[in-house]
Amino acid sequence: MSKIRFFNGEQIPLEMHKVRIVQKLELLPVEKRLECMKAAGNNTFLLNNRDVFMDMLTDSGVNAMSDRQQAAMLVADDSYAGSETFVRLEEKIREIFGTEFFLPTHQGRACENILAQSFVTSGSIVPMNYHFTTTKAHIILNGGSVEEIIIDKGIEVNNNHPFKGNMDIGKLKSIIEENGSEKIAFVRMEAGTNLIGGQPFSLENLEEVKEVCNKYGILLVLDASLLADNLHFIKEREERCKSMSIREITLGLSSLCDIIYFSARKLGFARGGGICTNNKELYMKMRELITLYEGFLTYGGMSVREMEALTVGLDETMDENIINQGPGFISFMTDELIKSGIPVVTPAGGLGCHIDAMQFVSHIPQEEYPAGALGAALYIASGVRGMERGTMSEQRDEDGNEVVSNMELLRLAMPRRVFTLSQVKYAIDRITWLHKNRHLIGGLKFVEEPKNLRFFFGRLEATSDWQEKLVEKFRQDFPDSL
Repeated sequence: MSKIRFFNGEQIPLEMHKVRIVQKLELLPVEKRLECMKAAGNNTFLLNNRDVFMDMLTDSGVNAMSDRQQAAMLVADDSYAGSETFVRLEEKIREIFGTEFFLPTHQGRACENILAQSFVTSGSIVPMNYHFTTTKAHIILNGGSVEEIIIDKGIEVNNNHPFKGNMDIGKLKSIIEENGSEKIAFVRMEAGTNLIGGQPFSLENLEEVKEVCNKYGILLVLDASLLADNLHFIKEREERCKSMSIREITLGLSSLCDIIYFSARKLGFARGGGICTNNKELYMKMRELITLYEGFLTYGGMSVREMEALTVGLDETMDENIINQGPGFISFMTDELIKSGIPVVTPAGGLGCHIDAMQFVSHIPQEEYPAGALGAALYIASGVRGMERGTMSEQRDEDGNEVVSNMELLRLAMPRRVFTLSQVKYAIDRITWLHKNRHLIGGLKFVEEPKNLRFFFGRLEATSDWQEKLVEKFRQDFPDSL
């Protein structure tokens, strides 16, 4: 996305693409939205997409493909073994990441399963800058535990540190020395830490982490699912990288890691995933699990059409004018919300705009899931679907006690090349209205609570009639509007 200043002085994101395929949207009346929210158990994951106007739940698998990707899907080779489609993808992986070995999977969490089964044992520890829900679940299921050692500024909502996703090197050394290197399954770095606002880490920090891993003989694993955003921020914010190309930064990051894995539902604008390494021993250890759980080594659960699209998508990820649109739109939305006094995570990160529900609805205790309640309220007020990233996304401890989250965020994801600026402005307008009426929003309580990953499947109900009151106020302010 080019930096263009308009003659009138306005500076807004300018899309460096044109729209050639469209999908019709529906905006239901507010009364119908209330019915839909209740039917979904106040869980935005359980809403039907036909009832959603702007789907800002996730950027996973919903990014727009380019014309080049669509065209590439027509030349897919569906041979079970020796597929030319796989050869093209493997060669692109080698070119971009500089890795010799590649294992395809059907998506990112499949990579997490393979890694956890290969390297996590009972009592082992995985230090990481910050956890992701399914990553943590796989590690725990295999008998391990997670230690989050992000820098302290990383969980401060309004701290403008440029790399809030950095790992605390002192804490990493302490964990290793206290537990012994043999108990560390691997060290995991997540590019664009998802649960704290898509915040990046720096190349310098990854170099420091690698130095520690080398000293103690520990594997360094990179979750590159949100790598595109992280690459943009490194080039924009890290002084020594401003003169480097995106390809050079990518190779610099890759050279430090023993294993790289990613979800192509995020990285590459397609659907699938993969694990890359230069270590043949590690490759051989994981290879059999691919054929057991995913499929043959030339497709790993992906369709060949998606593999062709991924090959082109990875190449497009190396283009700064493509990967900077998401962060550009997110920055615009964040800045506009700040102007209206709405609490958001700063600086604007990748993945989406993140509203601080802890401040937005400060009257709701964490045990009543303020971020989840805000997500339900926003859908009712606008038809915009966001995702709760707070206490609902945690799980209870062994004794059944609630584990409150460090942050209560409502994530409004910005799928790449999907929304127009007028749609983003609509979301900003309705959030602003909701903020002025935030006193009407109440809490939620579980009525159906799965033990694991409850935010995906759980059903909740309002703790009072606050949702009906919200609809009543909406109708007063917008008598003739949907």
